[in-house]
Order: sequence, then C-alpha cells, then structure tokens
Amino acid sequence: MAQSYEEMDAIAMLKADHRKVEELFAKFEETNGKATKQRLAEQICLELKVHTAIEEEIFYPACRGRVEDDLVNEAYVEHDSAKLLINEIEAGGPEEDFYDAKVKVLSEMIEHHVEEEEKRSEGMFSQARAAGLDMDLLADQMRARKATAMEEFQAGKPAETRTLEGDDVESALADQPFGDGASLR
Repeated sequence: MAQSYEEMDAIAMLKADHRKVEELFAKFEETNGKATKQRLAEQICLELKVHTAIEEEIFYPACRGRVEDDLVNEAYVEHDSAKLLINEIEAGGPEEDFYDAKVKVLSEMIEHHVEEEEKRSEGMFSQARAAGLDMDLLADQMRARKATAMEEFQAGKPAETRTLEGDDVESALADQPFGDGASLR
C-alpha cells in the first residue's frame, strides 16, 4: 500500500512532488483547449513555487556541507532559471505566441533538475541519505512550510530568484530563507 503524504519522509515527499508535476506537464502536452492549458500551467507553476520554497528553505540547508556543494549550488541556479519562466508563464496566457513553448522549456528544465536530484548514487537525494540526515524531521518541517507556502503563492506571490545579478545571493550561499520564509528560523 502506498504511503500517504503525511507518512512520507523528506525524500519520498520531494519525489512525490516531482511525480505530480510530471503528470501535470504530461496533461498539458495532451490538451488543446486554451482554458485547460492555462489551468494546468497555473497549477504547475503553483506546485513548483511551493516545491522550490520547501527545498530552498529546509532541504538544501540541511544538505549544505553534507552533500557536494556543487550540487546544492547548481540546484539553486536551476530553481532560479525555472522561476523566471514560471513568472513569465503566470503573467501570460495561452493566447500568447510563446506560451506553450515556455511551458515546454520549463518541463525540460524540471526534468533535468529532477534527474540531478534523483540520480541513484551521486544524486543529491542519495548523498543526503548516505550523510544520515534526519529525513523524518525534515519531512515534518517541510509539511508545515508547504502549507504556509501554498497559502502565500495561491494569494499571488511571485517566485523570487536568489542567485541572479542583483539578488541576495548571500541567502543562498548561507542557505537562509528570505522574504516570508525568513521567519521560519
């Protein structure tokens, strides 16, 4: 029997999020209706914004110093690249010329990111497990943050980058939350 989201450890939760977004991207590809495409794209963007928040505010900080730094740094940059497209997609609509292309490229970016995290032996998740991180404690923290992040992003909060020119790169290097998530620590 499959575990419920409440029973999953941190990595199982993140993988469940990955599968959910993959399904949404597949549905987007299969549909032709503009309203359905927009609804699916909005759901994809919401799910990804919440997912990046829990990874950046809880999981990645726990990994820093216990997982290869290059993997953590690349994950932040990959998130920021995705966030730029997420904000573009949310600001647009399916009647725009490049809307479908933006969702497709976002899908490809996320596919690559997921592959990096889930690689069997050298991926972030396997390194985190091997480092002995407390996956149950992380899961509890992630579930709590997911609920508040969902409320924030459903209210229209845009995705915020951390590693690009003009950003607060120190927050990513120090693995500290920023904005509304900063109050968590």
